[in-house]
Amino acid sequence: MATEGHAAVAVAGAARRRVLFFPLPFQGHISPMFHLAGVLHARGFAVTVFYPDFFNAPDPSRHPAFDFVPVPDGRVGRGDGDGAGGDYLQATMASILALNRRCEAPFWQRLAALLESSGGDVACLVADAHLLTLMDVARRLGVPALALRTGSAASFRIFAAQPMLRDEGYLPARESELDAPVTVLPPAPYRVRDVTMTAGVGGHAQEQIYEIMSRAVAAVKTSSGLILNTFHALESAELAALRRDFDVPVFDVGPLHKLSPAGPAASLLRQDRGCLEWLDAQSPASVLYVSFGSIASMNAAELVETAWGIANSGHPFLWVLRPDLVRGGAAQQAAAVGLPDGFDTATRGRGAVVSWAPQDEVLAHRAVGGFWTHCGWNSTLESVCAGVPMLLRPCFGDQPGNARYAEHVWRVGLTLDTDGGGELERGKVESAIRRLMEGEDGAGMRRRAGELKSGAAECIAMAGSSCLSIDKLVNHILSL
Repeated sequence: MATEGHAAVAVAGAARRRVLFFPLPFQGHISPMFHLAGVLHARGFAVTVFYPDFFNAPDPSRHPAFDFVPVPDGRVGRGDGDGAGGDYLQATMASILALNRRCEAPFWQRLAALLESSGGDVACLVADAHLLTLMDVARRLGVPALALRTGSAASFRIFAAQPMLRDEGYLPARESELDAPVTVLPPAPYRVRDVTMTAGVGGHAQEQIYEIMSRAVAAVKTSSGLILNTFHALESAELAALRRDFDVPVFDVGPLHKLSPAGPAASLLRQDRGCLEWLDAQSPASVLYVSFGSIASMNAAELVETAWGIANSGHPFLWVLRPDLVRGGAAQQAAAVGLPDGFDTATRGRGAVVSWAPQDEVLAHRAVGGFWTHCGWNSTLESVCAGVPMLLRPCFGDQPGNARYAEHVWRVGLTLDTDGGGELERGKVESAIRRLMEGEDGAGMRRRAGELKSGAAECIAMAGSSCLSIDKLVNHILSL
């Protein structure tokens, strides 16, 4: 939540200006965009949120201070679907590309109508960097566009380095070279597998992701500024590299979930807040929190191994078990999300299972001593800011790179060993949990996580780097 004294200070002149927002409609992208909207609204700007009304639409009633403009489906004819028939990664990539196409014409119409009725008070559009087409629409209508990257500064360096990585022969990745070091992105400790962004999937998905990364880089290069949900104490070298390599202003305004004023979370899933009461009854730093985000998945066999690894570790746990966590069709998912026979008996009295949780509050709870995560950037950032060490099991996209930083740069995480095959095994799960939650390794990671937590607090304090960066962002918007 906002630290007192700075996030709620309105800036002279801002109250007569309106900032438009267009988030990418996935949970990990919606949350930081709404947090940023809250920060700028607290500084005196009016806020209008555009959103596709046909896909993961937010609930405007939960955000009465904002105005909302639905963008209808502009699809014409067939052959422009979201790719839902492929696997979950390809479906996600296809959805991003299709959303740009489907929203272009109706967004033009909605934005033009708003501009005609607004009396000239629109300052700019802040769009997710994956919405290049919509940023182009805004510019053609005379509205400056800023790009919000909801990942780390380090991950965006991977995006920008893709042509070089191809020229140098690192990509497309070869199975025999996945663990080879990448020496052209100093000082990052990357291996080839960490920069592919595809987690070993096939050629079509690789080309899709390459296109999406290229478009995101183009969105930033043609923008009026790059906004990043990160902070100086965490990524100073990476931010310096972006400022050197990109001829646009760069604003590190994170962690946004700590700077945003109090208000309802922009969650697409219903949160089970009863888990907070369960945590109240647990001992300090005793609970392993397990959550794999809103998109990452596993197969049915891995669910069983995960369950027994957690059970056999002997530690209290809070596990977020989404209904769609298990890959496969609806019938297979329905059969697989049930936990294995005997699990409830083995863990009675020391575990809680929910379908979704208020994660930032969970991680900030005194009872949580470790976080088993898929290494999405929001989860990684929330864990760092709460001072909670991590058990790392990345899946795709920027997650492998985030995991490498957590383990080898910040040294607050432990990668779950799967012997290179990617499959979970209960004995290794149990061993990793014990190592995280017990003994010298876990204590060292917890101590370093506490140092990063302090660094984040300094950045969001009055005159801290993130606070000053928000001031610069506000002044930049007013100058556009």
